[in-house]
Amino acid sequence: MKTTLGEKLASRDRQRFVGRATELAFFDSLLVEDPPANVVLVHGPGGIGKSTLLREVARRAREHGRSPRLVDARELAPVPGQIEHALHGVDADTLPLVMFDTWERMTAAGTFLRSRLLPSLPDRSLVILAGRTAPEPEWFQGGWEQVTVEYELRPLARAEALSLLEARGIEDQELQGELFAWSRGSPLALTLAADAVQAGGSWNPQRIEDRPELVRALIRHLAHTELDGGNFDVMAVAALARATTRPLLEEVLPDVDAAAAEEWLRSRSFAEQTNIGVTLHDIVRKAVRADLKLRDPERERELRRRIADHLHARALSGETRLLTDLAELVDNPAIRWGFGAEGSVEYRVDDVRPEDFDAASERVKLRPGGEAWWEGAREIFEEAPECVVIARDRADKLAGICIFTTPHTAPPAVERDPRLSGWLAHAREHYPDGNVLLWRDSLDLSRDAKGDLGSRVLAVMNTAAILRSGLVNPRISYVPIDPANEAAAAFARSINGVHVAELDVELGGITHECHIVDSGPGGILGAQRATVYAELGLHPPAASESASPAAVASVTRESVKALARRLDRPLELAASSLAEGATPEERAESVRALFREAAASAFGDSADEQLLRRIAERGFLTRDTSHEALADELNVSRATYFRRLRQAADRLADAILARSPRS
Repeated sequence: MKTTLGEKLASRDRQRFVGRATELAFFDSLLVEDPPANVVLVHGPGGIGKSTLLREVARRAREHGRSPRLVDARELAPVPGQIEHALHGVDADTLPLVMFDTWERMTAAGTFLRSRLLPSLPDRSLVILAGRTAPEPEWFQGGWEQVTVEYELRPLARAEALSLLEARGIEDQELQGELFAWSRGSPLALTLAADAVQAGGSWNPQRIEDRPELVRALIRHLAHTELDGGNFDVMAVAALARATTRPLLEEVLPDVDAAAAEEWLRSRSFAEQTNIGVTLHDIVRKAVRADLKLRDPERERELRRRIADHLHARALSGETRLLTDLAELVDNPAIRWGFGAEGSVEYRVDDVRPEDFDAASERVKLRPGGEAWWEGAREIFEEAPECVVIARDRADKLAGICIFTTPHTAPPAVERDPRLSGWLAHAREHYPDGNVLLWRDSLDLSRDAKGDLGSRVLAVMNTAAILRSGLVNPRISYVPIDPANEAAAAFARSINGVHVAELDVELGGITHECHIVDSGPGGILGAQRATVYAELGLHPPAASESASPAAVASVTRESVKALARRLDRPLELAASSLAEGATPEERAESVRALFREAAASAFGDSADEQLLRRIAERGFLTRDTSHEALADELNVSRATYFRRLRQAADRLADAILARSPRS
């Protein structure tokens, strides 16, 4: 019996379909004679598998007696009557299934569908609209909410992704894991990467620019249809920067209307508005970065330099968290292994929990010298949890442990530690200004003791330690290096660490080397920018006095406002330029006293002013619950509460600046 080419294609397509069990169960529940919903609005970013899912639903629909009609918006000409022509005769079917793919290209037809086309279909019809953007609110008004459901298509789970890779001939488990981590569960990215591996024999997921054919395919499938308008420079900036803001666009692209560019970027289906700016879907971002470097390397270098300068200036003005954004401009994989926030997609930092003691003990003791390590670390866990950063994976399991301190804030448990006690004494003798950060350890429990430059656990923990230390721009770092850990050794070389052998410590038969890193007068922020410049083949600007740690420690309005949100973090308070006293406790309390005095003097006697004072006190000085709960407690709307909270922070900052000689 002869088969057609179309039948062959359909057969191959079905054979290669894997996963999506939950999604298929949902659609199967609608493929009945009287479906509980008649309109399904499927949405998800490019490459998430919407088209593939629709084809599988169409095949299953035929088995349930339905007559599927698939309309691809890309095939409709911009002339009247195209939709009616594409659906001609569908109303004659008893159980029609109408599916619109690439719906984002025809959302303007939504009113036409709701007012004229869909009401004329049989009452047991099923209509699926699949696009990149979330549905417009009109689909849930005027009675449509009774028959319409929204369905967000998410990335593949790990097991489904591995099944997809196996179906395409990738059987090596380590490579499967790397491709899954790189793809973030995107079916398109997984498929293209598998094909690239099969064609080339091997592939490093961290360097997609080495596979230009893959880059072009990703750009074509994920973003090409949304790059109309010539905003390639805006996309390039968004791909290079961790988050894109209007001030960033204004400075990096002075000839572009920053407000319009930000709005355009925010409207892309592969972009998301976060509290730090507009960010791109990770796969799109990597593909655009690689495409820019391949297509116009000079432009890529210039944009990266401008972004580095902008972030460096903002970080020095008090936005220390931008250290993470600076780190993401660095190409060196060894440095990215130790700093940055790239791993925040898979891992998050957290404080110590009671259950972490048993988990840490069990995990660490599996390593060489682990039992001796845990005996010393446990005391710090118990007595000084503020010196510990924990990394957790998506399943909330322990993935890493970081222990750190500073000369000015070291608690007694740290002073007694066999490793840190000697390093603290050395730091106080050689660097009396105290602008020093000391790591007892940073353990990546997601990998073995040899380390892996592909892991991002240490990057998120180390960056969190810097931001939690209270140091505005640390210059000196004491870093423990296990010479058997290849990734750690590469990291030490990349940041110009100097091995100080007399400070080495042996614990449990393992030698832990002490490497001291001097980031220079520009501190760690200046070193990060200098690394970017060096990779671009440029000489970094000379570190000026204004960039020195002492000068950076001056008090600014933004730094005081940031401190107001951290009054429950004694380490950061003790390290503040506002702090006074001999011990960490005294220094932290002196800062809290400043804020209490400011709250007592910064507000007037009117009812409105007293409400502002109560918001300042409950929102900053004595907060013991969520801001949302405080809004209810103070009997104001949440929008009003957060607006007044910002006003209160300004008032407190102004009052403290008026008293501070360093302002």
